Order: sequence, then C-alpha cells, then structure tokens
Amino acid sequence: MSSIDPVDLTAKLIRCPSVTPIEGGALVLLQTLLEDAGFVCTRVDRNGTSNLFARWGDQAHPKTFGFNGHTDVVPLGDEAAWTMPPFGAEVKDGFMYGRGAVDMKSGVAAFVAAAIDLVRETPPDGALILTITGDEEGDATDGTTALLDWMKANNETMSLCLVGEPTCPDNMGDMIKIGRRGSMTAWFTITGEQGHSAYPHRAKNPLPAMARLMDRLASHELDQGTEHFDASTLAVVNIDTGNSATNVIPAQTRGVANVRFNDTHTGLGLSKWLKDEAAKVADEFGVKVETTIKISGESFLTPPGELSALVAQCVEAETGRTPEFSTTGGTSDARFVKNHCPVVEFGLVGKSMHQVDERVVVEQIGQLKKIYARVLRTYFA
Repeated sequence: MSSIDPVDLTAKLIRCPSVTPIEGGALVLLQTLLEDAGFVCTRVDRNGTSNLFARWGDQAHPKTFGFNGHTDVVPLGDEAAWTMPPFGAEVKDGFMYGRGAVDMKSGVAAFVAAAIDLVRETPPDGALILTITGDEEGDATDGTTALLDWMKANNETMSLCLVGEPTCPDNMGDMIKIGRRGSMTAWFTITGEQGHSAYPHRAKNPLPAMARLMDRLASHELDQGTEHFDASTLAVVNIDTGNSATNVIPAQTRGVANVRFNDTHTGLGLSKWLKDEAAKVADEFGVKVETTIKISGESFLTPPGELSALVAQCVEAETGRTPEFSTTGGTSDARFVKNHCPVVEFGLVGKSMHQVDERVVVEQIGQLKKIYARVLRTYFA
C-alpha cells in the first residue's frame, strides 16, 4: 500500500472550513483514514466541541508515543483581503494557501501520515496515540482538556508527547519549544462620580485613577528572566471610557492588561499582586475598583532530556540545523499535556499563521513528515 502523501492530506484538511468551534469535516476525514490503517478511534466531544482520540497498539504497552494537534482554525478576518481562496488549498509559487495551512493542518497531516506509514510498513513494538482537538484556537476548555480527562477515565497514557504546532521563526529546524510562558488577563473597572468638567471638585474622576494604575503595572519590573525563560511582561491592551462629551467627567472607565509570565511566578501570586495594586489606587483616589482575572495557563518547562534530545537529533538529521530550545511565544495545548507526560513542540515555520493569505511552503510539509517519521523510528528502535 502506498504511503500517505502529507501534502494531499493538508489540502483536504484546508478544504474543511473548521473555523473554531466548527468541526467542518476535518476530524471525520482523519478518523476514516486512521481507522482504515488499524487505529482504534473514539470521538471525545464535549459541550459542542469535537475531539478525536486514536490509538494503535496495546493499551497496556509501557512504551507509547503521542502526538497532539488541532484542526480548528481562527476566523478569516477581512475575507475580501485574501488574494487566494481561504479554503481552496491552492498552490502558487511553491506555497499552499489557506486558513490553517501553517496553524496547524499541515502539522496534523504530517504526523498522521508518519504514524500511518509506520504502523503499515514497520509495526513498532509499542503503541501510538494521536489526540486531535477542535478547540485550540477557541476557549480551549473542551478540547485537549476533554481528551486528557477521557484518557484518565479510560486508563489511556502517553509516555511522551510531541505537539505539532509551528515553532520555527525563520527556517525549518530553527526551534523546539520545551516550555511556554504562563498567560493571564486582568480586567479593571473603576467607578467614581460623574460631573461637569468645569467643576471637577464636585465629581470623582475615574480616569486619573486608571492612568495611575496602568502606569504602575506597566512600569513594574516583574523579573529579569530565568535560565530557560525571558523576562515576564505586562502589556496594557485597552483603556475604554466611551465618553464622547468634552464637558462631562465620566462615572466609569475600564482597562485591560495581559501578563505573560515565566517560572518565577504563579498565576495565583500575580493575581494577588494585581488586586493589591488596584486596591492601593482605589484608596489613593477614593474610587471603587473591581478586578476580574482569567488565568489561561501557568508557565511550564520540560527540562532538556530524553524527549528534547530525541526530537533535536531527528530535526538536525533531516534539516542540517541544530534547533534552539526555547520557551518563547504564546500559549499552546502543551500547557495541558504537560500535566500528563513530558511534552515538547516542533513544527513548521510560523510566519504567516493567523494572517490573511496564510500559506505554507509545500516542500516543508513533506520535510516535516520525514522528521516525525524519524522521531518515531528512533523512539521505537
């Protein structure tokens, strides 16, 4: 039987309009393909989110390699700005265009193709698990977390896991992610008393309080970085009052700050700091401050070891580049997998992800499959 062409599979997946949380046919396609290759598949849907679990091999085998990825994609943005059909998977000048081409239908296609070829051609002494979600680009509450909950309830385990997110900044083989910063967002609502701008002493203006709070937060040095992480950052991303009148002091204003933090901190510790700073400003200005915080994920690190060395060896063998171990970038579902087993991320060059005219270098899809295939052969050897 011929090997699976990851380029063709990428095109088929792109043509599935799976804008989160819509499944769009992508998981149905993959389930059919995997079951035909002997994988036992289970849909682990939760709260309207579609997820797929696939296993090949004995459940009790102690040597189980896992892949994790997602088929949901971000919205198109301004569709009129696309020069190529966003779900067309058309190829031009060596690029395949389409939403999800980079993030991350090509990554899923590459590891699915590598896994199927392995079990058909040289069945390993071990087991393979693929966990594929439709909720990575959304709230991520019922995607990989649902799969991991189901696995725990059904005694399914992975020894190691490779997440196929795009990780390389410029060239194929540049970077492996061995961890990620934590992420959290704080919403502040400051309430004073409305009044006439000509008589500010008769009002209680919430705007200077918000300006003071945001300046204090943004000016504070959270840390200077750690061995594997850059310094933590806080970005003020919004201040909104909604006041169009020039002669009115508004009663209320809102502000939002986003924090990306390293392993110096915890979400709980930073939450306390944010609330304490808000309380100080409330006392200073005599206003009321309400604070709401959402922690999207804690920072985590898979220390350099067996898994990162294995992936790095295979990346270098296929690309000629020695990848950098990094914790930069945003969040990914690796933040959930790390509670289950050691996890690293490796995938394509991510320059065009989430952009209009998202596109992948066609040649790199095949190269990624070769890297994943080498990882599997080396691991099971």
